[in-house]
Amino acid sequence: MKAVSRWLDRFCYDHPNFGVPNLMKYIVIGNVMVYFLDLFSRGYASWMLSFSSPLILQGQVWRVLSFVFVPVATGGATPLGRALFFAMTTLFYYYIGNALERQWGTTRFTVFYGLGVLLNIIMGFVMGGTSMYYINMSMFFAFATLYPEMQVLLFGILPLKVKWLAWLDAAMFAFDIFFSIFSRQWITAVLPLVALLNYFIFFWDDLMTVVRRTSQRAAYRANPQTINFKKAQKQVQERRGYLHKCAVCGITDADDPDMEFRYCSKCNGYYCYCMKHINDHVHVE
Repeated sequence: MKAVSRWLDRFCYDHPNFGVPNLMKYIVIGNVMVYFLDLFSRGYASWMLSFSSPLILQGQVWRVLSFVFVPVATGGATPLGRALFFAMTTLFYYYIGNALERQWGTTRFTVFYGLGVLLNIIMGFVMGGTSMYYINMSMFFAFATLYPEMQVLLFGILPLKVKWLAWLDAAMFAFDIFFSIFSRQWITAVLPLVALLNYFIFFWDDLMTVVRRTSQRAAYRANPQTINFKKAQKQVQERRGYLHKCAVCGITDADDPDMEFRYCSKCNGYYCYCMKHINDHVHVE
C-alpha cells in the first residue's frame, strides 16, 4: 500500500499536465443529461448506459465507461422528492470534487477519480456489475480528511462539521458491507471495500502519520516521568500554601491575591518577583 501510494505521488509530481481540468463539471453534466433522459424514457437511458459485463462481452463496449454518467443518488418517495435529492447530492459532489481539484491539482484528482473508476471496472467484470455510488461517497472521505473542521448545512438546515458527516458515511459503509455479507449479496459487499481501497491508497501516509502521532501522544501521557504542569502547580500550592513568592520582599499570592508576579529572564535562575520589584531588583548572577 505504501509503495503504491508513493508511486502515485511521484507520478502526479512528474506529470503536472496530465488529467482533465474541471472533471467534475463533465461528470455532473453527464449525470444531469441521463437523469432527464430517464424521465422521458422511463429509465431506459440508465439501463443502456449501466455496467453489465455480459452485455459488454456481447459488443456493447460503451458500457465500460458510460456507467460513470448513470445517476445513483435518486432516492425519494415522490418524483419531487427524488428530483430534490438528486439535485442536492449532485451539487454537493460537484462542490467537493472542485474543492479536491483545487487542493490537489488537476493531475492528482483525475488520478484519484480515474483509479476509482478503473477498480470499479475490474470488479464489474469479476462480479458482473458495478456503479459509481461508493466511489462518489469515498470522494467525501477525501474531502473530510482535508477539511475536517469545515461546517456544512445538512439538508440546507442543520449545521454540522464535515468530520461528523464522514463518521456517518463510515457507519453507512460498515452497515452496507455487513448487511450484504449476511445477505450473501457479494457485489454490494465488495464495492464499498473497493472504494475504501482507493481512498487508502491516496491517504495511506497521512493516516499512518496520524496513527503514529496518536500512539506517541498516548505513550507520552502514560510515561511516569511526564509531568503534568497544572497538576504539579496545584500540588506545590497545596504543600507550601502559596504558588508565587517575591524573592525580594517575600510577599506571596496567598498574602495578596490581587498581586501579579513575574519571573525575571535576566537573573541566573528561576526567580520570582512581585510587580513592585520586577523592575527594581539586583539581578542574580
